[in-house]
Amino acid sequence: MTPTLQIAFDAADPHALARFWAAALGYEVEDHTTVIDGLLAAGHLGEADVLADGDRRGFRDVATARGPGPRVFVQRVPESKSAKNRVHLDLQVGPDGAPAEVERLVALGARVLWTTSDRGPVTTTLCDPEGNEFCVS
Repeated sequence: MTPTLQIAFDAADPHALARFWAAALGYEVEDHTTVIDGLLAAGHLGEADVLADGDRRGFRDVATARGPGPRVFVQRVPESKSAKNRVHLDLQVGPDGAPAEVERLVALGARVLWTTSDRGPVTTTLCDPEGNEFCVS
């Protein structure tokens, strides 16, 4: 069996970070209401483990987003990010689209760290709202 790819992020606020990456990638935040209602009814989950968001229910410590590429899985962890990522995402939109994409991502909550062309094309390194680095080129 060929594995599927899921990208996992650690976060202080998994729901906010899942919303950021869903918007950044054109994904949808997954609705876990049906699964959670079943787990609550079976007694496998308590209300303290659930987060209500309007008419949707989510896991308090996990949020996910799905789209045409790998699924995004965000989990709550107690510690904050303390060093540079060993792995990061590259959002490749081409030289003509990169400036507008950087602006769009900043409006969503990303922060520009630096821009360089030391390895070829102009690449802007940003960080998401939790400080995880990613690049746009």
